[in-house]
Amino acid sequence: MNLIRCGVPARLRFAAAAAFAAFTAFTALAPFTAAAQPASASPAALSYTETLDLAERASAAVAAGQAALAGARAAQPAAATLPDPRLAAGLENVPANGADRFSTTRDASTMQRLALMQEVPNRARRDARTRVADARIERERAGIAVATLAARRDAALAWVAVFHAERRLALIELLRRENQIVQDTLPARIAAGQAPPGELAMARQEALDLEDRADDLARDVQRARAELRRFVGARADAPLAGAPQLPALAPDAVRAALHRHAELQPYDAMRAMAAAEMAEAEADRHGDWAWEVAYSRRPRYDDMVSFQLSIDLPWQRDRRQQPTIDAKRQEIARVEAEREETLRRHGADIEAMLAESAALERQLARAQGAALALADERVALATAGYQAARGDLAGVLQARAQRLGVRLRAIELEAQRDALRVRLATLTAE
Repeated sequence: MNLIRCGVPARLRFAAAAAFAAFTAFTALAPFTAAAQPASASPAALSYTETLDLAERASAAVAAGQAALAGARAAQPAAATLPDPRLAAGLENVPANGADRFSTTRDASTMQRLALMQEVPNRARRDARTRVADARIERERAGIAVATLAARRDAALAWVAVFHAERRLALIELLRRENQIVQDTLPARIAAGQAPPGELAMARQEALDLEDRADDLARDVQRARAELRRFVGARADAPLAGAPQLPALAPDAVRAALHRHAELQPYDAMRAMAAAEMAEAEADRHGDWAWEVAYSRRPRYDDMVSFQLSIDLPWQRDRRQQPTIDAKRQEIARVEAEREETLRRHGADIEAMLAESAALERQLARAQGAALALADERVALATAGYQAARGDLAGVLQARAQRLGVRLRAIELEAQRDALRVRLATLTAE
């Protein structure tokens, strides 16, 4: 915007006007072209991809899931292992009264007995326990996938928030520099009688408004950086490298991948665990068995060896085993119902996000197209009228404020669109 209209030769006035018009055109495009250009290739810069990788490695939830998975794997071999055997030692047939009372040597029937006993759960029970252990491993593995996606999603959202917050602040900084040029040129115009003194107050008022906006946006940048620091630590203070690398949105592909939603994966393992636990409860109907070998030493007679088998007799199945089986069956039904509810909820969420994304794309196209073009045209007309002494500075400042609002709205729409793309891109666990 050319505000130099003092009593200098026409050639110098034309050169100044041309230079200032070029600067105004540059500031009109700079916020958008700068955002599209990659940042400095400095090795200290923090890229979008590096942020996701750092967040995954630093996630406490992922570390907890890995520990749980390691524990489930460590416990798996014990699932099908027989219980530890029992060793029993004692005395049998010790007199309780009479002359030989409590003697362990005088009565011929007194024996010193050593026995080894082993309990053997039935095969169905051991197979069911193995299935429970395997399902627990799959559940923990699914939990890690969910935690990993959550860490990458939250870090991506934080990075995108910093990226767009800094774009807003950069736009304000450009307008502050433009305002400073206006303030630097107005005293000469006022001295030459070509502008009223009140216009300098208007420019200074605009500068104060821009200062307030800059403080608000600087605060937003600091908040976004603090949230990013939660996921990547000290690397959050590094400058950002490039723009977010987000995949193109394909609504049909997103809908088709609903059954692979990360939060649905644990339900398959949970159902398998419940089914295996029901199979273990059903194995109680058959009972377990045990064997025992004993060696008995008698002081006056030959030593003796004995062997015996024992087996459970589940004769109260309707009162003992069946209630447990019914409870496990209801657990399966609960897991299936929760999975269905989760599937429906995420299906509705996806449709809502897709609808919002489509609306944002249309609004963004208008903001970056017709709305920005009209705002630029209004600024150009107001500036031309002001230069030709057919308008005042208030009209120029008002037009510039409107254009600032259009640009900030365009950045806000881009931020909302990118956040939606991040969420839609982190729904499924591969």
